[in-house]
Amino acid sequence: MATYEGRQFFQTSRLAELLIETLLEQRRRGDYKLHAYLVMPDHVHLVITPESHPLEEAVRLIQNGFAHRIGAKEPLWREGFVAHSIRNLRDLETVRTYLHQTPVRVHLTATAAQYPYSSAHRGS
Repeated sequence: MATYEGRQFFQTSRLAELLIETLLEQRRRGDYKLHAYLVMPDHVHLVITPESHPLEEAVRLIQNGFAHRIGAKEPLWREGFVAHSIRNLRDLETVRTYLHQTPVRVHLTATAAQYPYSSAHRGS
């Protein structure tokens, strides 16, 4: 999910943490299984399995839940998102590893576990 006009909302710890709280809260409610996440300054990567909604609705719940949490009065998210199907556990592990290594590849951190806005860091 990309931010509206590429705005770097998640450069601030407060907003990145609030988005992660939103993800974890909705997971606890049973809206989806959250297999991995990565919050970058201007976009978010998620590996989710919707539980009680179609994928599009699960993404909309995340976007709207976060917007409500911060009291947003202006658009936060770019329209649409890119979805990839994961066929098996091997695919899942490949995608999770690639996602978690993104901050390392773009030189935001030395190791995946050091990047604070990622399931690699939190083990969640």
